[in-house]
Amino acid sequence: MTAPQSFAPRPTRRRLLSGLVAGMLALPLALGACGGDDEPADDGKVELSFFWWGGEARAELTEKALDLYTQKHPNVTFKKTWQANQGYFDKLATLTAGDDAPDIFQIDDNYLAEYATRNVTLDLSSYQSSGKLDTTKFPKGLVDYGTVGGKLAGVAFGENTQGLVYNKTKLEAAKQELPTTGMSWEQHIAWAKAAGAAAKLPGTMDPSADYKAFWLWLRQNGKDMYTPEGQLGFTKEDVQKWFELWKGARDAKATPTPDVIHEGNATDVTKQLVVTGKALTSWVWANQLPELQKNTKDELGVVAYPGDPSAQWPRASMYFSVYRGTDHKDVAVDVINFLANDPEAGKILGTDRGLPSNLDIRKTVTESTDNPAMKASVAFADEMQAKFGQSPAVPPKGHSTVRSELIKAAEEAQYGRATPAEAAEQYFAAAQAAISR
Repeated sequence: MTAPQSFAPRPTRRRLLSGLVAGMLALPLALGACGGDDEPADDGKVELSFFWWGGEARAELTEKALDLYTQKHPNVTFKKTWQANQGYFDKLATLTAGDDAPDIFQIDDNYLAEYATRNVTLDLSSYQSSGKLDTTKFPKGLVDYGTVGGKLAGVAFGENTQGLVYNKTKLEAAKQELPTTGMSWEQHIAWAKAAGAAAKLPGTMDPSADYKAFWLWLRQNGKDMYTPEGQLGFTKEDVQKWFELWKGARDAKATPTPDVIHEGNATDVTKQLVVTGKALTSWVWANQLPELQKNTKDELGVVAYPGDPSAQWPRASMYFSVYRGTDHKDVAVDVINFLANDPEAGKILGTDRGLPSNLDIRKTVTESTDNPAMKASVAFADEMQAKFGQSPAVPPKGHSTVRSELIKAAEEAQYGRATPAEAAEQYFAAAQAAISR
């Protein structure tokens, strides 16, 4: 397995062009895409650069799957490059600005719209319609969630959705009912107050800083995080109501104290309160259940977030996109199609990037696992398939800042440094500025 590495400059046509137009993104992209599509080297060999983030386990699986492709297509080899999540998108931005982007790269919904609107990603729609990129076994909402401006910008490589993970062991020991899908937000808070009192443990993490929870709550109230045009789909009054809901929960002692809530606001799965024993529930992505389970001896379970579950949607945990300026478009698309739809590749990749998008492969992969938490995660995903509503538009440029600003504003309210109204005004202004840059 290769170690994390950085790209070395490649003596390609597009790199020579970039020297003439350094700093101008649009022109080199256009030049890179003008001619020479799928031109092999003189010896018929094709080398594709492949860039992703993750840990060593993901790297090992990804490399094995790419090696399998090379076994079946000996003329195609890969320059495999990976690194930790930290700094990944800084590196990708540098590479694309220098017209030396990887042929295939991993991306998520924080940045997909940004790269698509900058014409960095290849429009995969024609490959999809011709059958060269087969998404017929994908849930429709998962395909839709990779479409930006009517163009397929990325292929989902794992399905996810919001999941409320609870500590089944502690709840049963306290003789409390388990949470269920379909509870209203008010019912959830009342349940958390009662269950927490019986278990002598805060009943629920405060999710007022969790954009996933806020987004879902908006959809259940006829709004959305963003409009189809990429503007905010909510008002500061909506934010205030959201913050007031959770101030009431804190006042009722249904949640932990602000310092403990702050711990739970950390993104590290190992620090979620349901794992550290500081709350009976945590608000996460459902595919994180197996990883959470690894970090506690208690049995965990998962249900949908409160409210109408049809507001949830099949979210792509991450995508693979093809660089619009690659010299090997057809080959790069074929690689993505292979990784998404080949049964052998599917078994190798497993559920590392989420539940496989191809439902047939998902069934094969999950039937072969003996991990109870994985089986529970898959069962939840299967249950939600019939409940999912329409996918929203892919988040616009600035979404990552909109997320981080919610944490800042929510913590102002959580610590009592601002009223819900003041924190809402702070957040709404920051969110507007983020998507207007």
